[in-house]
Amino acid sequence: MAEPTEIRLGDLSGQSWVPVEACALPTAEQPLRVAEFDALFRDAVRGMERVSPTSLRLRIDAAAEARARELTDRESSCCSFFRFEFAATGADLVHLEIGVPDERTEVLDALAARVQAAETA
Repeated sequence: MAEPTEIRLGDLSGQSWVPVEACALPTAEQPLRVAEFDALFRDAVRGMERVSPTSLRLRIDAAAEARARELTDRESSCCSFFRFEFAATGADLVHLEIGVPDERTEVLDALAARVQAAETA
């Protein structure tokens, strides 16, 4: 039997997160990381824009910037293809730009789906 090549995100989106060979996070920790992102999306995201097929911009509450930076730093350490950039947009919001290479657009699709699911939850 062939081994699965993708990690499933769970019930919110039903889409793939990251191909197994691209993720160094231990399998047991993956659901916890997904839950952390879901909580950040639910609690702090104030808007989303798909800038390009390989770039997603989130507007997050400035009060959650430190939390978002810490989470994205940890994610970068296990999934090195991600690019996370922060930019202040004013007193209340920070832009979090998430980038992936062309061959990982499905990861960005899954993240966008999770943000949308969190907005409607």
